[in-house]
Amino acid sequence: QCGVPVPAAVLPLQMARTQKNKATAHHLGLLKARLAKLRRELISPKGGGGGGAGEGFDVAKTGDARIGFVGFPSVGKSTLLSNLAGVYSEVAAYEFTTLTTVPGVIRYKGAKIQLLDLPGIIEGAKDGKGRGRQVIAVARTCNLILIVLDVLKPLGHKRIIENELEGFGIRLNSKPPNIGFKKKDKGGINLTATCPQSELDAETVKSILAEYKIHNADVTLRSDATADDLIDVVEGNRVYIPCIYVLNKIDQISIEELDIIYKVPHCVPISAHHRWNFDDLLEKIWDYLKLVRIYTKPKGQLPDYSSPVVLPYCKTTVEDFCMKIHKNLIKDFKYALVWGSSVKHNPQKVGKDHTLEDEDVIQIVKK
Repeated sequence: QCGVPVPAAVLPLQMARTQKNKATAHHLGLLKARLAKLRRELISPKGGGGGGAGEGFDVAKTGDARIGFVGFPSVGKSTLLSNLAGVYSEVAAYEFTTLTTVPGVIRYKGAKIQLLDLPGIIEGAKDGKGRGRQVIAVARTCNLILIVLDVLKPLGHKRIIENELEGFGIRLNSKPPNIGFKKKDKGGINLTATCPQSELDAETVKSILAEYKIHNADVTLRSDATADDLIDVVEGNRVYIPCIYVLNKIDQISIEELDIIYKVPHCVPISAHHRWNFDDLLEKIWDYLKLVRIYTKPKGQLPDYSSPVVLPYCKTTVEDFCMKIHKNLIKDFKYALVWGSSVKHNPQKVGKDHTLEDEDVIQIVKK
């Protein structure tokens, strides 16, 4: 009240004590915005000196996708990592002594997938302890996060890990909020809602934006949004990563309990020690990564089905394919011949803007 800065630890307590109703929604929104700002400053400190958030960190990105494993000690993470890599790996284990051991790159359906153990996330990394900050910088570059839980004590651990990741701006299994946000030079705050809002009104929106010193902006709410959604959009540094919960040690529970676990969304029960249900886990990993395999066909030869070019699902045009092979390829590009589900006739002549689909075959014709 008297202008003294509030420490970050006090804000969640204040939020928990505040009764939730229409009158306090605006106050809660303000506290949430303040907490998000303080957390951001913890993750990316201001001022000179030292590397930025995770710069110069020694985990080179290899392969077509990167999976981060998170979990408490002794849930069987190491066993799972080494057994997965042992079964499906062609590459030896790399050591990154600074952060973690990568038990190898697994090859699955022609794609190379890098597995990373992210040990420091749980131990108070959110508060900037240890090398937590760099670990998070690596976690944010993952294409998929696997949260490994002990089937006998899953829920408490699951919440702690989710909170820790949420605190870093990592949103699991969710899409970016459908909110339009554009800063302006003048004209105040213009709020447009295309559907009824249960939490945000003009006053709450203004107070959250005022916390960020934004007094002129157009805000369009295209879905029933919360204060957290608006803060995520204003912060603009959130990453949306798919996540699978891997429930380990199923050899210690009954068949009835296993049936219940199978109904939980985003969950895969396994036994890392006995290597049970690895096929199911790998299938789910493949579904969540949404990778697209493209086979190449040299002129006058059969397509090479042994080593596809693997693209992420959001970048699958012919131009993206060329850039993945070599940036000079697009300079000499004339047209491409494509066989597969993305074209009407086989082969079809396409330009560089054509979107490819999984298991298409392509032949590039140069100028």
